[in-house]
Amino acid sequence: MTARDLLRLRDVRLLLAGQGLSWVGDAFNPIALSVAVVLSGGGAAELGIVLASAVVARLLCTLVGGVWADRITPHRIMVVADLTRAASVAGMALAFAAGDPSVALLAGLAAVTAGAGAFFYPAFVSLRPLVVPTAALQTANGAISFLQSSAQVAGPVLAGLVVARFGPVAGFTVNALTFVWSALCVARLRARADHVAARSGMLSEIREGLAEIRSRDWLWTSLLSAAMFHVASGVFIVLVEVTAVRDLGGAHALGLITAALGVGGLVGGLVGMRLQPRRMLLWAFAALGLYPLFPLGFAWPGGLVPIMALAFVAQAGLLYFDVGWQTAIQQGVPHDRLARVVSWDVLISFVALPLGNVLAGPLSEHVETADLMVGTAVWMLAAGCWPLLVRSVRGFTRASEVPQPSAAIAAS
Repeated sequence: MTARDLLRLRDVRLLLAGQGLSWVGDAFNPIALSVAVVLSGGGAAELGIVLASAVVARLLCTLVGGVWADRITPHRIMVVADLTRAASVAGMALAFAAGDPSVALLAGLAAVTAGAGAFFYPAFVSLRPLVVPTAALQTANGAISFLQSSAQVAGPVLAGLVVARFGPVAGFTVNALTFVWSALCVARLRARADHVAARSGMLSEIREGLAEIRSRDWLWTSLLSAAMFHVASGVFIVLVEVTAVRDLGGAHALGLITAALGVGGLVGGLVGMRLQPRRMLLWAFAALGLYPLFPLGFAWPGGLVPIMALAFVAQAGLLYFDVGWQTAIQQGVPHDRLARVVSWDVLISFVALPLGNVLAGPLSEHVETADLMVGTAVWMLAAGCWPLLVRSVRGFTRASEVPQPSAAIAAS
């Protein structure tokens, strides 16, 4: 099924329309929050508390969100999560419009927003097999990746213009309205799950998701690889920002590198839609092997233009991997346990990234930047590609058309 055929499906059009605008709106929140906190007399300490509360809330809610997405039809979780985020972000707008809100209030609202997001994402991944034919899942995941990358490129630009012209309250308002729009689009979806997980207690259901992972070699090895890879990514994210600002020309250089990553993400999504080999995980992990070129570029040749070129290639490979990986878990995991598996995937990555962020400081104090970048590249290559040694990873094949778990797939 081509992308054009996919867009003939009513539910797909609704899903893409809702999420596309919502992702653009997501860019407004961090910019509006940073500006609002500074203008109200706050600084790094206050902003840090608010952001930390969001991290903790997401960490606590991720596995619970996966359980509930498996318990009931995913679209219901998504609607409730979107409306909850709309209310909490609107609360931010009202708080700043009324005066200088307390840090405690802002932290609480940020925690609600992040916690609802932790419920939303596993349900979003679980919903796709209900609205897309099995053979078209990779095309759909590629289209979603392309749309999300486009929003990540355009969103910050629009957010900067709106917040600069109309102030942070307007930025929060736009974000809240896009959440409402997403909820309306998802609520109109016709696809529903025929079978949902039986309730057996929260902890028991969380363990069932973990047991699903442990029972599949391709799955647990891939998640272990993700944990290892994201530790290095956490280190690298910090090094990129510091090195770009200190050695490559300041904020302007960092902006150009970020733009190159955005364009690479667009290309990765497009390639994911068109290049669909039968041994999808084999090619996905091979594409992930391109990413270590990015940190290696800081050691040699080290100039801004080569680094931008390698950032483009690396992000294209990463996004192609992500399309293949999401398709694999959607096809390789029973649907009534899919959201729980996704939540474990998110949790593992979510914990590993800040661990890498913390390690970046001590490592950079004892190791030269160029050597640290080379070490990071080697670690990423080994961590990201060792699952290719596992037979079930190399042999995982893309599913052909099989009966859908949903009651119907609605066409226009």
